[in-house]
Amino acid sequence: MDRDITANLKVRHMSLIVALADHGTTHRAADALNMTQSTASKMLRDVEDIFEAALFERKPRGMEPTPLGAFVITNVRAQLSRLHRFSDEFQARRAGGYGSLSVGAITGAAPDFVARSVAEIKRKRPQLMVSLHGETSDGILDQLEAGGLDLAVGRFSTERHRHVFTFELLAEERLVVVARAGHPLHRAGIMQLADLTECSWVLQPLSNPSRQVLDAALDQAGLGRLTDTIECSSILLILNLVQVSDAVALLPEAVVDAHIKAGLFTTLPIQPDIRLTGFGLVTRRKETLGEAALEFCNILRSRASL
Repeated sequence: MDRDITANLKVRHMSLIVALADHGTTHRAADALNMTQSTASKMLRDVEDIFEAALFERKPRGMEPTPLGAFVITNVRAQLSRLHRFSDEFQARRAGGYGSLSVGAITGAAPDFVARSVAEIKRKRPQLMVSLHGETSDGILDQLEAGGLDLAVGRFSTERHRHVFTFELLAEERLVVVARAGHPLHRAGIMQLADLTECSWVLQPLSNPSRQVLDAALDQAGLGRLTDTIECSSILLILNLVQVSDAVALLPEAVVDAHIKAGLFTTLPIQPDIRLTGFGLVTRRKETLGEAALEFCNILRSRASL
């Protein structure tokens, strides 16, 4: 390829690539972009001329990305996301605002560590527009890679993340087994995991790190999989289920601390402890952060050193 792709690729070309990936046909993509199907078809030919490669395979039921097309879609989607965020921040600054900061945080870090850091930066920059996204590590790192977040507080969930992001350890995440106040086992003292296998459990999905370390602890103890279970992806629903039943759950201590202090939950201490790897500051490699994001990183580091 002799010519520079970036010299010829326009924002409307990138919008079409993403629309085709999302909608599967030129007709639906054209509708989404408010253009005619013939215009979309011609633009796609122009795009593939720029790349000198087919990005989509035409099939009777729609269009499917080629391997090269899938690579282009991932990168174009990230570039569009960054452009949209740049546009939003520019408009805010032109209107007299002080920019924006978008942070992703895993559930175990959000209630205390990240929330206090957000409160601190808002005290320093009252007009900074902060958006906080709380999910599992794989969810927030997908958003970070796509350019939808400035930074994240989480942990790597795949080996590939080590090549895409930088990681700076901030804190450990302690897990505790919790039950409602007055649970039949609340005075049982320190137990083994085997003592809890007959309990009803509320479990997070298999993709969640807390679930993975629980399953690993069961394997290490020579125990079978738990049988009396409810699987739930919502932390709020898990908390409610524990509160209104005899079910127990393994959750980050930061998530349940307020419930314990309020007398709603009790911890069921077990030995050995079930531990997670520490969480940390995650940023995209080879990308310079903005002023507000850099200040927020320093706030996170300061809280980690307390």
